[in-house]
Amino acid sequence: MTLSRPRRILAAVALTAVAAGAVVAQQGGVAAVDGSGTFEVNGVRVDVAGPSADAARTAGWRIAQRKGWQMLSQRLTGSARSLPDGTLDSLVSGIVVESEQIGPKRYIARLGVLFNRGRAASILGIAGVSERSPAMLVVPLIWDGGTGTVFERATPWQAAWARFRTGGSVMDYVRPSGTGADGLLLNAGQVTRRGRGWWRTVLNQYGASDVLIPQVRLYRQWPGGPVIGTFTAGYGPDNRLLGSFSLRVEQGDAVPALLDEGVRRLDALYQQALRTGQLRPDTVLAAPPPGTPAIPVEDEAIDPATLDPTAVPTPGPVAESVTLSIQADTPTAAAVESTEAALRSVPGVRSAATSSLALGGVSVLRVTFDGDAAIFAAALEARGWQVQQGEGALRIRRRAATTTPPAASAQPE
Repeated sequence: MTLSRPRRILAAVALTAVAAGAVVAQQGGVAAVDGSGTFEVNGVRVDVAGPSADAARTAGWRIAQRKGWQMLSQRLTGSARSLPDGTLDSLVSGIVVESEQIGPKRYIARLGVLFNRGRAASILGIAGVSERSPAMLVVPLIWDGGTGTVFERATPWQAAWARFRTGGSVMDYVRPSGTGADGLLLNAGQVTRRGRGWWRTVLNQYGASDVLIPQVRLYRQWPGGPVIGTFTAGYGPDNRLLGSFSLRVEQGDAVPALLDEGVRRLDALYQQALRTGQLRPDTVLAAPPPGTPAIPVEDEAIDPATLDPTAVPTPGPVAESVTLSIQADTPTAAAVESTEAALRSVPGVRSAATSSLALGGVSVLRVTFDGDAAIFAAALEARGWQVQQGEGALRIRRRAATTTPPAASAQPE
């Protein structure tokens, strides 16, 4: 049996929900959704009548696509644009049902629309991949009933961060799923620790440069009644405060919606802090662990009279070459060429070529280098790249430009 397009999307959503439930039941964590390949538009309201319930819903989703594209183009380019329905069908990756009411001949809903990032960016004439922040480890701390929890058990706050789609954010979030050793390494007690040595060990475990500590405190007026959430945006091992706000819902069943809105606002606070230069890398966290200093070797004076003119110099050991897979953001063809040129300019690189091209996404380049991966990663970091090292592969990004925050003016007490 062939399913119509709306039914196919609903079936995919149902299968995803079942799979997510199986993961939660088996491992006790919530895996983060992948938002890197889509633009998301939320809060699209539709109210459509039709000859049947299915026809009204199909018409409502079609209208949501049109409205969502106008909202997206207005947000990214400053002007609302329109596209034919056939083109929109190829751009839309999915429909997210936030709330809906289905009648015999009427459909009322609030929907979210997901657009393919690369295709939408090419039509709008913008770069598909923006500058990203350094990798930031997210430690979501919730206070509910006087108890602070991170990953000791599954929480609605961690689930809200897992649901958040990061496609429209410049923040590079590292969101643990709460499985394995997450509950031991990242807990409510870890937030109060200030030791950079232990934090460096934890961050290296997750491949992050620094830590973000978003917190929420829930105040329940009475069981099933109003709930007030106080949100704070913390940053770094010292949990420096970047901003705070409060939200309220009238029923306990609306707590997930409260937390979702809190995540969106906290993301806006972190993006603003990045633009103003408040999210500066901690130099102590970036420093290598303390070790034994290298002993300098002094040059010895050589007497020319002792040299044998007939002696043949013995060649030194030749450095072994390695082949690495380099993953890089390539929004345009020019970005591919510039990335290849930047890799070839590193001393010791024999060849650099694109093995898997993905315009508007992440391409894979193959590099042959005389040395090991650590030396090559250090050379890239010295040239302004952000590097994450894996087994035989590197993920590189251009470092986001940071600006020095203006000096605060003195205020009379």
